[in-house]
Amino acid sequence: MTVRRALPGDTEAIVAIRNHAIEHSTALWTQTQQSPAEGEAWVAAHLERGSAFVAEVGGETAGFAVYGPWREKDGYRYTVENSVYVRDGMHGLGLGSALLAEVIGSARAAGHHVMVAGIEAQNTASVRLHERFGFRHAGTVPEAGTKFGRWLDLTLMHLPLARTAAHPADQPSV
Repeated sequence: MTVRRALPGDTEAIVAIRNHAIEHSTALWTQTQQSPAEGEAWVAAHLERGSAFVAEVGGETAGFAVYGPWREKDGYRYTVENSVYVRDGMHGLGLGSALLAEVIGSARAAGHHVMVAGIEAQNTASVRLHERFGFRHAGTVPEAGTKFGRWLDLTLMHLPLARTAAHPADQPSV
């Protein structure tokens, strides 16, 4: 297994993994597949930030992970949210752990303060994965979304990336 920064040539494989998750799981709370153009734009935004990674097994893309802004308002600019996806049939090989370690390290190196994970509450494998990396439960929002004809609960988890109380740029001038 190799984990590396994603490249533009990885877009098709990333979109295929994402679309499989859209069609078959509650990991993404939409039933609308990403078109190639939408997928290209989504991946391009992460490539520009340097926040997309892929895991390869035998030369094939077996998973990907990204992090990006948690909310659009500037007060949240030091908080990022992660997403980790492993291709169907490739679970249990440590790919999710390797990818999550990479995005955490990258976000920390980029100066982010907190990483958030929003996980469908019944996805215990993802909750356990995040717990192994030090994420803590921040709360669960009951019936926050719907898919496949049922209500879904959203578990929020967080991981401090930096130990400072406030970012130096936010300190009042003296």
